[in-house]
Amino acid sequence: MWDKLKQAWNIKEVREGVLFVIAMMALFRLAAAVPLPGIDLVALQNFFASSQFLGLLNLFSGGTLSSFSIVALGVAPYITSSIIFQLLAMIIPQLEELQKEGEQGQQKINQWTRLLTVPLAIIQSFALIGLLQQSQVPILTNTDPLHIATVIFALTGGTMFLTWIGELMSEKKVGNGISLLIFAGIVAHIPSLISQFAATYDPSQLFTIIAYLFAMAVMIVGIVFVNEGQRNIPIQYARQARGMSSSVGGVASSLPLRVNMGGVIPIIFAISLLLFPSVIAQFFSQARSPWLADAARWVLVVMQDHWVYGITYFLLVFGFTFFYTGVIFHPDQVAENIQRQGGFVPGIRPGQPTADYLQLVLNRITLGGALFLGVLAVAPQLAQGSARNIALTIGGTSLLIIVSVVIEALKQIESQITMREYDAY
Repeated sequence: MWDKLKQAWNIKEVREGVLFVIAMMALFRLAAAVPLPGIDLVALQNFFASSQFLGLLNLFSGGTLSSFSIVALGVAPYITSSIIFQLLAMIIPQLEELQKEGEQGQQKINQWTRLLTVPLAIIQSFALIGLLQQSQVPILTNTDPLHIATVIFALTGGTMFLTWIGELMSEKKVGNGISLLIFAGIVAHIPSLISQFAATYDPSQLFTIIAYLFAMAVMIVGIVFVNEGQRNIPIQYARQARGMSSSVGGVASSLPLRVNMGGVIPIIFAISLLLFPSVIAQFFSQARSPWLADAARWVLVVMQDHWVYGITYFLLVFGFTFFYTGVIFHPDQVAENIQRQGGFVPGIRPGQPTADYLQLVLNRITLGGALFLGVLAVAPQLAQGSARNIALTIGGTSLLIIVSVVIEALKQIESQITMREYDAY
């Protein structure tokens, strides 16, 4: 790995891309340190520390919520918009056709995703302000309508700013920009978690800490193993005659199917939907309508339950792994491309039988990957259920994203190195 990084540093384009990504993440952390006016920060931090789901929400914003910075919403509205369009592409033929058009069609979908992000950011900003107003201790020191409108537009602008720099980072091909921003937020919040744990350290917990560190090491090895795992489907290309005696083709190749094609995206989708009911319920918990307030409080109580939280998280990760794999890999298109190029899977007829075979193999290996990610995501919650240690509970989910994003970034850097090595020849 170090040799690859050294090679990357010696290549000007790759080096500039890495430095640009680092600069953008530093800019994100700088913006996260700029709080909005009219907020009691002490009351705000106590409010977020009082709930597990609020603590998790604050973690994935990189601590920007507990400081109520100009980028407090993070990239959550953009992720929600992406989920909506990926769901719509499965039921609207026009969007599905755009996805098949390649880069040009994807650019149109990305543009619509950005446009939808704006109203979603406004709605989430309003919901966040409503959530803060439900606190028993006043958090908003200025509730003037003009000030509230200014805060909403500032939060929306902060989200669009992060979306913009995230797309700029993705263009450098050093990882997915949105995932890197979430990664930067988690890493930036880790020192405060460590200091908080050190302040409440008990020597009697030494064995628990050692066991937890060992479990983290096992999790890292497992994440790397699953992310790197793949099933190679053999592809044979028929020999084609040209002229009187020459012939081409007859080459044996393979089609790699990864165990976890979605990478970290299914986890991000799952977390976004997992937090959504609690945020909405918190917003309506003090509603004037008795039945609405009771329903919101019931949702809050249910989502605070350790087993409900863990099972829901597992099912979301499991389901989104299959969903996102189906979005990015289309067996029918792959089978059609193989047939056009004169290729076939040995023992399988070209066309639809090949597509059915690829779908069968993909379902089997994705099942293993989805189960692994789901169990890995909820393992810390299950292990720490009785103690409800928030720091340890968050650790497993954070580790999934950190390791996955690092692997994705390293693979993209390696692909750039390989491409430039071919160019040299």
